[in-house]
Amino acid sequence: MSGSLSMGVEVILTPKSSQQQNEAVQERSTSEEVISKRKLDLCAVPKSLVSTRGQVPEPKTPVYKDPVISPTGIYVLDRNLGGGLPLSSMIYFSADPRSMAEVFLYEFTQARKTYYFTTGRRPKYIMRDIMDQHLDPSRIIFVDIYSEYYFTQLGDMIDNVGNEYVDSKIIEFTEYNLRNIQKDAGDEDINIIFDNFSFFMKLNVNPGLLKRLTNIIYETSKEINSMTYLYSLKGCYDKKIENEVLNASDVIFDVSVDCDRDHVISKLAIPKIRGMVPNSDILKFKISEGVQIDTSRDIA
Repeated sequence: MSGSLSMGVEVILTPKSSQQQNEAVQERSTSEEVISKRKLDLCAVPKSLVSTRGQVPEPKTPVYKDPVISPTGIYVLDRNLGGGLPLSSMIYFSADPRSMAEVFLYEFTQARKTYYFTTGRRPKYIMRDIMDQHLDPSRIIFVDIYSEYYFTQLGDMIDNVGNEYVDSKIIEFTEYNLRNIQKDAGDEDINIIFDNFSFFMKLNVNPGLLKRLTNIIYETSKEINSMTYLYSLKGCYDKKIENEVLNASDVIFDVSVDCDRDHVISKLAIPKIRGMVPNSDILKFKISEGVQIDTSRDIA
């Protein structure tokens, strides 16, 4: 005896089928019906939503965006660079101490709000020098590393040079201020200036601490809209330490001084700019009411 069940499933029954057999057939029929329905449901799923195991997704073409160029605050320098430098760059500014290249830093403060870390002098003396160059110091916020390191809370000068504990604490103090700057900056374009960064490279600390500080400075520059300048004096530190900072930096400024019998000539080279083609020109400059850059190309 044959019977026909729903969904077109045919079941063959024997003449002596018992109730148990009938229940078994019904269960089998229901099971096959469910399986058939599941097959129909699967077929109804759009192909785009079905994930294929082991299938490699098609690669997406990255979209390249030109870097945002930000002016340094020195018009002739910006013109030579094509408008300025990539925003959020960490700039290593290596200078001959005879060149008075710190005046570049004073000029940079005119472009935007500036957090100015002082390590070699009190802020009031730097403020005086900025005003002597007929520049406006009103947008500068000083972070006084110098007084924190060299003076007691009562204002007495102390000798902490070479003290490993104090040296490690001054790095922590600097990192604390960098974190606060990152919180306060928001979307505003700012400068962060270290005058000078040689101070940190001469500290008696584990190299890992200096590397951590450099990394925090770099990350801070990238996380906010900051142009960060690490002003460094040539010949003051271990070259291996400097090479680590040079490698991490996005931009390198190199200031040298040539002395002949009649003249002192200060020169600026910019051999490295991440995100831009570096300008191969060497620029002569002099200090006179700010930085005066000579645009002639007669440098031998």
